[in-house]
Amino acid sequence: MSIKEKDVSTEHEVRVQKIDQLATRGVSAWPEYRPVSATTQQLHDAFGATNDEATVHTLAGRVMTKRGHGKTVFAHLQDRAGRLQVYVRSDAVSEAAFDLLTHSIDIGDILWVTGTMFTTKTGEPTLKVTDLVLLSKCLHALPEKYHGLTDVEQRYRQRYLDLMVNPESKQKFLQRSRIVQQIRDFLLQNDFVEVETPMLHPIPGGAAARPFKTHHNAYDIDLFLRIAPELYLKRLVVGGIERVFEINRNFRNEGVSTRHNPEFTMLEYYMAHGDYADGMRLTEDMLRAAARAVHGEQAFAFGAHTLDFEKPFLRVTMQESATVIGGIPAADVMPATIEKTLAARGVTGIEKKTFGEKLLILFELAVESRIVQPTFITDFPIEISPLSKRKDDNPAIAARFELFIAGMELANGFSELNDPFDQAERFRHQAHARASGDDEAHFFDADYIKALEYGLPPTVGVGIGIDRLAMFLTGTTSIKDVILFPTMKLLHEVE
Repeated sequence: MSIKEKDVSTEHEVRVQKIDQLATRGVSAWPEYRPVSATTQQLHDAFGATNDEATVHTLAGRVMTKRGHGKTVFAHLQDRAGRLQVYVRSDAVSEAAFDLLTHSIDIGDILWVTGTMFTTKTGEPTLKVTDLVLLSKCLHALPEKYHGLTDVEQRYRQRYLDLMVNPESKQKFLQRSRIVQQIRDFLLQNDFVEVETPMLHPIPGGAAARPFKTHHNAYDIDLFLRIAPELYLKRLVVGGIERVFEINRNFRNEGVSTRHNPEFTMLEYYMAHGDYADGMRLTEDMLRAAARAVHGEQAFAFGAHTLDFEKPFLRVTMQESATVIGGIPAADVMPATIEKTLAARGVTGIEKKTFGEKLLILFELAVESRIVQPTFITDFPIEISPLSKRKDDNPAIAARFELFIAGMELANGFSELNDPFDQAERFRHQAHARASGDDEAHFFDADYIKALEYGLPPTVGVGIGIDRLAMFLTGTTSIKDVILFPTMKLLHEVE
């Protein structure tokens, strides 16, 4: 055992002994709650406005600092709203209460106090305590106060400690909550209805991804954690809920990185009697509203870049983007030349792929990482868009867009395919690809085809990654820093 481990163990043992000592005095380490009259921030605000030193307040919070000066003790209590200094004099509280504070209360304990406000000589608003009670004993030492919790692995595994001692981490999650609330409000104001659809799917669908598989014992059937709610939401549009959205979890059995987590949050919305151009406009407006909710402005830092949501988002077709963004001559992005263009970049063995599939490879290789400002990439090849409607003027192109920011895909949207015969044929093509070894290809969903046969109106659908949006709007470059409990590899020992 290392010295550090021994120190931690000793600290734990000392605190456990204090519980026994308290019990001999009839003091519970975890008593019933005491009512509180205000948060730390409310006391700061109210006292700053009135300088009222007569009103008695009650407060509860975690002890974050504590320093004794003979017959006086100063401490800082932290609650959901912030921190407030408290001042305890031995002649202002009972002997038992002062003894409790000086000998039994540790950093991390949760304390209830009551008293009146005043301002110290240094100008700090402070609660002068007249009574105090231990509400919950903390059995472990908190991370060192000046450096916070810096171990990244520990921050993710013990998020409660991260939130407790790293204010900037807590702020990110409060901002994320505002983002989600703003999106919900925006859609509700635009006459959308929020719904919840199944997480367990008999047939995975709605996106190209490898699903997680499970088994239902009572029915003795295999089920899949959903990779997208799309096909269920479009069933609702068929049923007459013409503007519908869901903010919920998706699950994809894929790698973990600073941009990917197997369990993630998506917004999907569907609007009847609209097309993908309407989807771009609505999405752009919604993202600007979310940016205002967090920053109050449209330009903000993300990594080495300053993202600007105020300017109209660039719109460029996938084929044109190779030239406009990737800097490749247009003549080198044609059906007769693209294979040579890819070969010059080390891509071979693609002779059997379609032009559209080759175009996607070139886009991912030469364009995607070069996109910084919000950019709609439009007009995807139809063969990589199995749920999208074809463009009337070019059946080889899907009426589809993806929104990219800082080299990452944030949103995917398209005019929904509502021709049941075309959709059935594309499902058959996907099923063939799956049989040939493509684990991410779609399954054939006969029930969804039947729903389309009842008539899906012209509809646009859009999916937006909430986690990535939170990354952008909080200036966070790792997705794990905006997911409260990211998926982690199990430790060798589970305590």
